[in-house]
Amino acid sequence: MSELRVGVLAYPGCFASEVFGVPDLLTMATHLGGPGLVRYEVAVMSPRSRVAASGGTTLGVRPVREVDVLVVPGFELGPGLDVAAKLAPLGPELAVIRSHAAAGNAVVAICAGAFLVAEAGLLHRRRATTAWLLADELARRCPDAEVRPEHLVVTDGGVTTTAAFSAMYDFALALIREHSGARVARTTARVALVDDARSSQTPYVDTRLLPQPGHEFSRRVMRRLDQNLAERYDLAALSRTFGVSTRTLLRRFAGETGQSPLAYLQSSRVRRARHLLETTDRTVAGIAAAVGYRDPGTFAALFARHTGRRPQDYRAAFRRDARRGSSAPDTENLSSP
Repeated sequence: MSELRVGVLAYPGCFASEVFGVPDLLTMATHLGGPGLVRYEVAVMSPRSRVAASGGTTLGVRPVREVDVLVVPGFELGPGLDVAAKLAPLGPELAVIRSHAAAGNAVVAICAGAFLVAEAGLLHRRRATTAWLLADELARRCPDAEVRPEHLVVTDGGVTTTAAFSAMYDFALALIREHSGARVARTTARVALVDDARSSQTPYVDTRLLPQPGHEFSRRVMRRLDQNLAERYDLAALSRTFGVSTRTLLRRFAGETGQSPLAYLQSSRVRRARHLLETTDRTVAGIAAAVGYRDPGTFAALFARHTGRRPQDYRAAFRRDARRGSSAPDTENLSSP
């Protein structure tokens, strides 16, 4: 019987739930897989003799040893937290990460664990993701990485990064699918009530929580676009509104936000459409018109590109069901894009 050794690297202040989430799902997969399939041997490891996780929870840890997959959990990264100060005391953990990668074994970072992996030098010229709320900060700290905040799980050159918190289950299911097969992964997901059909974290983004652009010009342009979602996008008219040339508007807006006004408008339209799909019974064509698209097909393609689902599938998964009094997704209606 084959065996896959998985080690979770515990460190001071790590999220305790992210330490145990992956091991628990792998343990379930071992039981559900039955005899003859791969077994997952999981250990919580640390270069320290004692570790206090988030909230002061004391973790039982084993000494570091060689494993096939090293999982690095995340930590709380709230507003104003100095990332450098958080990482500074974690030299022993960074050494473990570097040593493990140098041996050619897989490294997986959950959520903010991406900052440890980046600090260890493993994201150099690699694609990566993290929690959408932290993506800009990761991109600033690791400018030679290609940060993809829309993705739930990204693997590049033996290094895997995931989105926030529950994305640890998306990774674990992918690992189970790779080593135990689709049937075991699907059964594990059903028993654990874990969604195994997600493809993007974009539907969960709440832009109100994102850091706001630091310049008044782009804020004024955004406000204008947000207030006129149903109007046809007209760059020349928008430029005249703010008394600048189209070239100047594009340059200043991109300099302050990192994107074009049209890209922002499309994201804002999708955000509004998501709200209407979740909270109203309006037709997809009616919602498309309300956010500026006369052609429902064009709208549906844009919506799928941003969220990973067609509008009808998104509504099935996320709309409020007043009769049941629940806004939770119906996992039977989830489908891949």
